[in-house]
Amino acid sequence: MLHEIISRSQRILVPHVIKGETIIEAQVEHHSRSSGDVVMTPALDLDTLIWPRSQPGPAFDTPLAEIIDFLVEVGKALDFDKNVHLQEAAERNVHFGTLGARILENCYRDIARFFDRSAIEEEAMGSLGSLDMVDGWQTRTVHGRQVQIRAFPPRIVHILAGNAPIVPPITIVRGAISKGVHLLKMPSNDMFTATALLRTMADVGPNHPITRSFSAAYWRGGDADIEGHIYRSQYFDKLVVWGGDAAVRHAMKYAAPGFEIVSFDPKVSISLIGNEAFKSAETLEIVAADGAADVVAFNQDACSCSRFQFVEGSTEEVDAYCEKLVEAMAKESRYGSGPDGPVPVAPVLEELDMLSMLEPIYRVFGAPDGRGMVIRSSEPVGFNPGGKLVNVVEVSALSHAIQHVTVATQSVGVFPPARIGEVRDGLAGAGVQRITALGGINAGRFGGLPHDGGWPLHRMMHWVVAESG
Repeated sequence: MLHEIISRSQRILVPHVIKGETIIEAQVEHHSRSSGDVVMTPALDLDTLIWPRSQPGPAFDTPLAEIIDFLVEVGKALDFDKNVHLQEAAERNVHFGTLGARILENCYRDIARFFDRSAIEEEAMGSLGSLDMVDGWQTRTVHGRQVQIRAFPPRIVHILAGNAPIVPPITIVRGAISKGVHLLKMPSNDMFTATALLRTMADVGPNHPITRSFSAAYWRGGDADIEGHIYRSQYFDKLVVWGGDAAVRHAMKYAAPGFEIVSFDPKVSISLIGNEAFKSAETLEIVAADGAADVVAFNQDACSCSRFQFVEGSTEEVDAYCEKLVEAMAKESRYGSGPDGPVPVAPVLEELDMLSMLEPIYRVFGAPDGRGMVIRSSEPVGFNPGGKLVNVVEVSALSHAIQHVTVATQSVGVFPPARIGEVRDGLAGAGVQRITALGGINAGRFGGLPHDGGWPLHRMMHWVVAESG
């Protein structure tokens, strides 16, 4: 079916999926910001991108148990070896993203886990407190009188991020649990994952209420002729935005009474490594491997990837860790590249050249050859490391790292895990949203936990109370 998305002139066709119907037409030309490729999309009919408020959404009254059963069946159909939609998405997205074919395929092979029954149920329970909260009006006694409360299905536009293909499945599962209607705005660096999932849903249940509750389309971000017409409370309740600073700031300008912005802001993650790492050579090898795992996943392009690591020890000990860390970063992992990885951008390489002349205050480990690099310092560097580069900061105590934590710090990996209790309150007070064992930042399972400091599904819902007097 690959011929479906390639035109005769080899321009790449991007399908849209509108309420269960796949549309493959070369009507609008775009130039990809990420790759420079010419892509063709169907023309947008704005009327088809909304669900009129005068009518309930397709799944508003569908029992959650039925929705979960459907999502589980969709998960079974997301077998990469049999699913042509995922195969096509993996092949096409190589042109637009930075992950490379092997990592991208591994991401698609693991995507079905988001549709695991236990993950779906845990996500609903964690955010809503019970599985029946979205199934109708729930009676509660408040101040001695009975009221009815319902987590009412929302109407949402989602601006997806394209740095890793895990955003669409998370969005779709949460959206399905909500029973709402959802328009997915696809990013220029991933124009195929969302539609691959929605096309699979249409294969499993072509007329299922959940299938008809989702649409996915691409338009150039910032197009006022489109966004100015649909980003309105007349049609939608909320705008959920993932992405970088520019994307979030652009979305904020549409905030208005009755139209709320829910943002997953750009974040930076870090690691805290105690002096227990130097107990033995074997321990140091293990810690370096775990530290590398937190750096290299998704080519260090996700918010969860560690960019700064604070290591408790002498300069000689910290340098020994840096040497082992570079070695570990060069090894291939399921979501990380090996020797053929990315390199820091030119301005950062120039900064590294300058700092390398300031030894022993700074020391650079590795080379810009794709294997990974480390810069050791006594204070965090003034730029954001990326391209498989991590800044290792020497500290005399783990608690000293907390002064460098802000609300933009997402995840913190800690070694040894027994010391999490020592730093968790300080980290939380500084703004951190997640603390885990070193090596576990990118190994967590979906479902049942807060995300970016809140419960996304809870924030998505339209909470309504009915008081009888």
